[in-house]
Amino acid sequence: MIMKEVFFLKTCDTCKRILNEFDFTGFDLHEIKSTAITEEQLYEMKNLAGSYEALFSRRAQNYKKLGLKDVQLSEEDIKNYILSDYTFLKRPVIIDGDKIFVGSEKKNLEALGQHLK
Repeated sequence: MIMKEVFFLKTCDTCKRILNEFDFTGFDLHEIKSTAITEEQLYEMKNLAGSYEALFSRRAQNYKKLGLKDVQLSEEDIKNYILSDYTFLKRPVIIDGDKIFVGSEKKNLEALGQHLK
């Protein structure tokens, strides 16, 4: 079965804008605060993105609070942080089959727009 999923945060203005900007008909929408990401979902994301690092948000408030910028994090550490606190997931994460789009950078959204045409 082809996965068509969007992982987002409903209180995030950027996520809301992206959900309104593109047509996600046929995609499963996962609101990550109300429904935690499973280890299996995160593993699938990592396989598509290439690493847990690619899915990790350094903008999360707890990133600074916990002093993580001064720590060398392993892939396992990053995985555990994302699983323990949804704010560590760079968002939104959009999966369409074997393609993944992570975050809200302009080039990423342009690639998503081309892909969804």
